[in-house]
Amino acid sequence: MKPAITILLALAVFFFGAGGADAGEIPYGEFKRLLKQGKIEEVVIGPETIHGYMKGSGTEATRRFETVRVGDPDLISDLQASGTMYSGSRGSAWGSIPGWMISLGIILLIWFILSRRSSSDRGLMGFGKSKAKLYTQEYPKVSFSEVAGLEEATEELKEIVEFLKAPQRFQLLGGRLPKGVILVGSPGTGKTLLARAVAGEAGVPFFSATGSDFVEMYVGVGASRVRDLFRQAREMTPCLIFIDELDALGKARSSHPMGDHQEREQTLNQLLSEMDGFDPKQGLIVMAATNRPEILDQALLRPGRFDVNILVDRPDVRGREAILEIHSKKIKMADDVNLKVLASRTIGMVGADLGNLVNQAALLAARKNKQAVDMADFEEAIDRVQTGTQKKKWVISKKERRMVAYHELGHAITATCLPHADPVHKVTIIPRSTGSLGHTLQLPAEDRYLMTKSELIDRMTILLGGRAAEELVFGEHSTGAHNDLDMASTIARKMITEYGMSRVQGPIAFEKDQRSIFLDSGGGTLKTYSQETAREIDDEIKQLIWEAYEKAKSLLTEKRAALDRIVRILLEKEILEGDELKRLLEIYDSPLHGVRMLSESIPPETVSPEIIPQKANLT
Repeated sequence: MKPAITILLALAVFFFGAGGADAGEIPYGEFKRLLKQGKIEEVVIGPETIHGYMKGSGTEATRRFETVRVGDPDLISDLQASGTMYSGSRGSAWGSIPGWMISLGIILLIWFILSRRSSSDRGLMGFGKSKAKLYTQEYPKVSFSEVAGLEEATEELKEIVEFLKAPQRFQLLGGRLPKGVILVGSPGTGKTLLARAVAGEAGVPFFSATGSDFVEMYVGVGASRVRDLFRQAREMTPCLIFIDELDALGKARSSHPMGDHQEREQTLNQLLSEMDGFDPKQGLIVMAATNRPEILDQALLRPGRFDVNILVDRPDVRGREAILEIHSKKIKMADDVNLKVLASRTIGMVGADLGNLVNQAALLAARKNKQAVDMADFEEAIDRVQTGTQKKKWVISKKERRMVAYHELGHAITATCLPHADPVHKVTIIPRSTGSLGHTLQLPAEDRYLMTKSELIDRMTILLGGRAAEELVFGEHSTGAHNDLDMASTIARKMITEYGMSRVQGPIAFEKDQRSIFLDSGGGTLKTYSQETAREIDDEIKQLIWEAYEKAKSLLTEKRAALDRIVRILLEKEILEGDELKRLLEIYDSPLHGVRMLSESIPPETVSPEIIPQKANLT
C-alpha cells in the first residue's frame, strides 16, 4: 500500500498547490488602472470573475491575476482601446464550487477505490486481515523425533495428535475434543517447536501468529484479525492455530478505569467468543504459549477454552545431553568431545541456549582453522555464553589484579572447604566482556530442585568470601563485591520472608503477592505485616548476613597461608581448575606433608619453582 499512499500525497500536493500558486487577486480599480496603462495582455470575462495575464517587463515573467467583476458599461470599450485580447466564459454549476472542494473530492474518490481493491471486505487498507503465517504440507515438516529433553510434554501432546488424526475414535465414547492447549515455560524451552511438531505429526495445516499481531492502535482492528484468522482456519479444518506470546493478547482485564485498554480488551473478548463458537467436531485446536501465565485472564483458562495446560520445563541432565546430540549432528566433532560432561556443565540452559552453544563452538573451531570441533572449543564456548568473551588486552594494574586474585580465591577456598557447597570447577582472573574482572565457576554434581537451610547459609558464605578476603589481606573493601552482596541479601531475605526459616518469626511467609484493586496488574504489592514486624525482619536479615560474613572471614583466616601461596600461582597462570585448587589446598594446609605431595602429585609445570616451599624454610 505504500505506492498508493505516495500517489495520494502527490495528488494532494498537485491539487492543493496548483490551484493558485501564480494567481494574485487584485481589486477591480487596480485592474482598470493597469488596463489603461496597457499592462494587461489577455483576460477572460466570466459571470462573477475576470482573470487573465499581465505583461512582464524586462526579465519578469508573465503573471496571472484574478479580480471580481463589477457592473462596468465601459469595460469592453476600454479593452478595445488598450488592444487587450479578451474572451467570455458562460460559467457552470461547477463554477460556484471552490476548487479545494473539488480537489478533496477527487482525492477521497481515489482513496476509496484503492481501499476497496486492497482490502476487499476486511477493513480499511487491509488492517483487519490476519497476519498469521500458514504452514501447509509443502513446508518442511517437524516431528517429535526432532524434539529432545521434553519427554513429559511430548507424551501429553501425542494425545492431541491422535485427536486431530482420528477424532471419531474419541467421540464414540462421548468424549469432547479439547478446544485449546496452553504451553507454559521459560523462554527458549521449545514451546513453538512442540506446536510445529504436533502439526507435523498430525499432517494438518498450521497457522502461526503472535499475540502482538492482533493488537493495533486502531480500535476494532484486533478483533477483526481474530475473526479473519478463525474464518481461514474453519475453511481448512482439521487444522491447528498457534498463538505465541499469548500474554500480549490475553492479559488480565483491569477493573480500574484508569487501566482500561479498549482495543486489547475487545480483541480478547473476540478470541473468547471465537473459542466458544466453533464446534469441537470440526477438528480445530488452538494452541498458545506463554512464559507469564500468572498475568493471563482467568476467562481464557477455564474449561471449554484452554482445556489442557502443559508445562514445558527446563531439561534435566539427560534432556540436555539429548538436545546436544540433536544439535551436534549438524557439525563435525572430534573424538574427545564428551556430551555427558557438557550436559553436566550446562545446568539451567534450555534448548535455545544449547543450540547457540553448539553453534558458538563450531564458529570458534572454524576461526582457528580446525578440521573438527573438539572439547576445548566447547569449553571455551560455555565460558563465552556464561561469562562473556575474554578481554586479555585490558590493561589492569598489578594492585587491582592482585586484589581480584584474592577476591576470587576467597570465593573458591570457602566453596572448597564448606560441606554443603557445589564443587569448584574453575577459577580465573581473566576479564570478561560482561564487565567482570574474574570469575569462580561452581558446578553442582547433579540437578537440584530443593535447597536446605544449611546449603543456603553456605551459599551466602561463599558469596561473601571475596569481600572477606579483601578485608583480611588489604584491610579495606573494593566495589567488586557489589553483585555478591546483592545476591547474598536476596537469599537472606527470601529465607526469612518466603521460606519460613526465621528463628524469630517462625514458619511464616510474609511476601504473599496481594495486589490492590486500585492498582493495575502491573502495580505493586500490599504488605501484609506491621512496621514492627518489618523491623524485626530487617534485623534478622542483617544477622544472617553478618554471621555468614564472619564465618567466611574465620575460614579464610585459618587458610591464610594457603591463600597467599595459591594467589601467586593464580597470578601467574590466570586460570586454576577445581581439582588443581583442591590439591594445592591439601599441600599448603600441611607444609611438611606438602613437599612430598608436591613432588608426587603435581606436575612441575603446574607450580612455579619459586613458589615451592623449601625444606630449610619448614624446619
